[in-house]
Amino acid sequence: MTLSQKPGRPLWMGRPKPITRAAKALALSLIVLLVLFPFWTILATSITAPEEVVANGGWVVWPQSFSFRAYTDIFEGGVITHALTVSLGITILGTATSLFATITLAYALARPGVFGGKPVLIMVLFTFLFPPAMIPSYLVVKELGLLDSYPALVLPVLVNVFNLVIMRGFFQAVPTELIEAAKLDGAGELRILTRIVLPLSKSIVAVVGLFYAVSYWNAFFNAMIYTRQDMWPVQTLMRLYVTQGASLTENAASETGVANSPQAVKMAVVIMATLPIVIVYPFIQRFFAKGVLSGAIKS
Repeated sequence: MTLSQKPGRPLWMGRPKPITRAAKALALSLIVLLVLFPFWTILATSITAPEEVVANGGWVVWPQSFSFRAYTDIFEGGVITHALTVSLGITILGTATSLFATITLAYALARPGVFGGKPVLIMVLFTFLFPPAMIPSYLVVKELGLLDSYPALVLPVLVNVFNLVIMRGFFQAVPTELIEAAKLDGAGELRILTRIVLPLSKSIVAVVGLFYAVSYWNAFFNAMIYTRQDMWPVQTLMRLYVTQGASLTENAASETGVANSPQAVKMAVVIMATLPIVIVYPFIQRFFAKGVLSGAIKS
């Protein structure tokens, strides 16, 4: 037995040697640098003067002259500002609607003896195993008259089965005694849900809300299928920047007024598309592990 291992503890729980800890620290540092370098390059390019960006071939690592011209042109109006507004609206309304539908359905499926609960649960899990294909989904949206409308970006993905199963498992873990006591006091199911279950489920609601918000904010494919180009969110517009860089760059430059450095505009759009999630995540991080683990273990 080595000195770093305490008696009665398995070998894998022993304190690692200094050289092992140094190797882990070095490996983690390299991984962090590899992850942060692309983000830093994007940020540096977006805040560099247009002339310097053009002189460096479109990419800047260490800017010599700073300029926020790309950001000011984005906020002055045009297609990029409209796309950001669309993304923000879809994310807020979609997340709220999806949370409402997921919470109510998960609570109904978590309660024992609900009429039709088991068949509905089987149908929900069936969609998890066999998700709908693109053509049937498009035909359904078309027959419902949702083409070229923003509800087409929300209703087809209103409830995520994974989030539903996690939340249902969390609701099942709520002590039955609390619910029975509330029923004895004359509380109905809606009051039990809003006054007892939800206050005890803040962590899972925050986690599921983050999942939905990230999903809506990053979604781009449905907008390409169901809506016109003037209705596209920012993620779909970013994809068009990548796939049709030359032609779209000229259009974007004419609309935003940044004819000297369209690359800076692209990088500014990437930063603006990433920033909201980066800002929101630290406030929800403390709920993340608790909510996911609790829901998964109890299910």
